[in-house]
Amino acid sequence: MDDRQLRTAWQNRQRPDPTTPLGGPLAMLMQHTLRKRVRQLGELAGAWDEIIPEEFRQHTALESFARGTLTVLVDSAPHRYQLEMLLRGGLLRLLTQRFSGALNRVKLVPGQFYSVDVEGNPRFRF
Repeated sequence: MDDRQLRTAWQNRQRPDPTTPLGGPLAMLMQHTLRKRVRQLGELAGAWDEIIPEEFRQHTALESFARGTLTVLVDSAPHRYQLEMLLRGGLLRLLTQRFSGALNRVKLVPGQFYSVDVEGNPRFRF
């Protein structure tokens, strides 16, 4: 037997690797599930930045978007109340017109967030 035949015989006698690579299923998840969601959130964040006044953008963070409801964290009660009044006064209509998805409602919840991460980089980039 020559060297090539010995190598082939050795490779055929080896046990198959019991681990399953995650690349294939993870790529499918990213393609079919997350791509649309990330695109929607990016579009929604862009619309939020364009429509909401600067003094409110600094006190809010988009938390989630599910079933047509955008949940926004607001860091203080006065800003939450003023933003609620602005949304009722027509900003919600402008936001739904600017966003191509189904935005039915904006839910404002009290919460704390940090605009920078541990290293000092911006936490949210859209």
